[in-house]
Amino acid sequence: MASDHSNSSEMASTTSPLDVESLARNEKVAPRVDLEELGEKDGYVLDASHGGANLKTTPDGRTILIPQPSEDPNDPLNWTWFKKHFFLITIGATSFLPDYGSAVGAVTLIPQSMIWKISENVVNHSQVGNVFMLGAGGVFVVAFSAYFGRYPVLFWFMVFAVATAIWCAAATTFHSFMAARILNGFFSTVAQGGGLMFIKDLFYLHEHARKINIWAAFVVLSPYFGPLFTAFIISTQRWQWAFGLYSIETGLCFIAIILFFDETFYNRRIPTSQQPPRRSRLLRMIGVEQWHSRSQRSSFFEAMKRPLQMIIRLPVLLAVFYYLLTFAWVVGINTTLSIFLTPLYNFGPKQIGASDLSEPYLPLFTLPSRLTKFTCKGFFYFTPIVAAILGELAGHWLHDAIAARYQRRHAARFEPEARLLVLWLSTPFLVAGLVLLGFALQHGYHFMLTALGWGLYVFGIMITTVGISAYMLDSYPEGSGEVAAWLNAARTTGGFLASYFQIEWAQAMGAKRSFAIQAGICAAAFSLVVVLQVWGKRLRAWSGQPRFKTI
Repeated sequence: MASDHSNSSEMASTTSPLDVESLARNEKVAPRVDLEELGEKDGYVLDASHGGANLKTTPDGRTILIPQPSEDPNDPLNWTWFKKHFFLITIGATSFLPDYGSAVGAVTLIPQSMIWKISENVVNHSQVGNVFMLGAGGVFVVAFSAYFGRYPVLFWFMVFAVATAIWCAAATTFHSFMAARILNGFFSTVAQGGGLMFIKDLFYLHEHARKINIWAAFVVLSPYFGPLFTAFIISTQRWQWAFGLYSIETGLCFIAIILFFDETFYNRRIPTSQQPPRRSRLLRMIGVEQWHSRSQRSSFFEAMKRPLQMIIRLPVLLAVFYYLLTFAWVVGINTTLSIFLTPLYNFGPKQIGASDLSEPYLPLFTLPSRLTKFTCKGFFYFTPIVAAILGELAGHWLHDAIAARYQRRHAARFEPEARLLVLWLSTPFLVAGLVLLGFALQHGYHFMLTALGWGLYVFGIMITTVGISAYMLDSYPEGSGEVAAWLNAARTTGGFLASYFQIEWAQAMGAKRSFAIQAGICAAAFSLVVVLQVWGKRLRAWSGQPRFKTI
């Protein structure tokens, strides 16, 4: 297959931050130079004019490739541009499913309660289990992947994701539906929980931010498309058709995985001559080839320990907690918005975008009587969709531009903490969006200002998600799957917690005060970012790298 790299045999060495002679010696005696290990300690050097001799670079000779690819055509880093990006889009589309499906369940609560003649609160139990499993499932995904391999875990989880999605649509009793929803939450999160793992396998360090930006767009957009589509479906069709569409979407991703995907794990700690042979994609899909080479990877016990070994590291814990505090208000907005919009603006069935229960992650345990009236509303959910798309477009250049500026100011050396600089730009959007939304709802400003406030917040969340994810990946490249799983768990946990109090909080205090407090929490949480920027490198050195058997 075509390679995305070239050899650069002549590089400047007089002002190199790298030990050029040492690297050259290492290149002769080792399969390849471990620039990731050097970067974790002393910062990454990407500029080839400041690099070492005989290191592989991008075709234009300007950027050092980290990690250094092998000469093996089976090395995913050597795959063609099209193949890599087709895999990325497939993982992104599969990552779109969990929150989309969760939102479908939130919107269909009232018709289900009417058909099964049980209260909305009881139906909500299916949603609680679904959302809990979205977070828990990702942790198991990365642990299983470290032992069984990426592709078989992706394949088998999607087998059950398709089956349980169809089960949701076909369920005729609440208990059957609840079981299907809980199991679907666990299995559907396979690509979302381990998304960074696949990005790390396929792309070089200098490409990470842009690829995370693409993947994160699917994740952030999904809870808004769920209510949007489902609202229109259940206005004319039975609620089962909403899950029918979800089943079709899940099935299409499954078909792409069966027909085109492949194992992306490549053990860079062993030479090419010792790599397990790739004989059959079918055998890799079901896990037979990976099972035969399991001795080269973590043992089952080692694999199951990996998520725990990662979360006890202080930088990971701080980053995860920060993301929990900032992302939770995505849920806060969705749980309260319809309460205010209808009386303020007299929005009818097509203006808002979901039922009054259109919370994309978690429903309410205590439902005010004003929410029991079923409404199906549509267009207002275009606001966060447009905002997230704008965030993706801005991030396509923003993250790399900030990284390049940092390197120019630091002698071509790039520290993972540089990824956090973008949060100085995104945090004002988070805070301003929440404050404006609160004032607009409290004082009845024009609905365009309400939409602007919501959009500002979603734009900020899109930028924040990419920044914090890229920081975690660059800080702990060995634990790419583990950090992805914990960030995913933080996102769902934030939704879980916010759902307990958000409605009653907004009703008791008013929109202005409740959203102002949310904005204050986002601003206060930013102090954790400052801690990581100032002391992050020392905290990483103190906590140490996990030193897993395989990356």
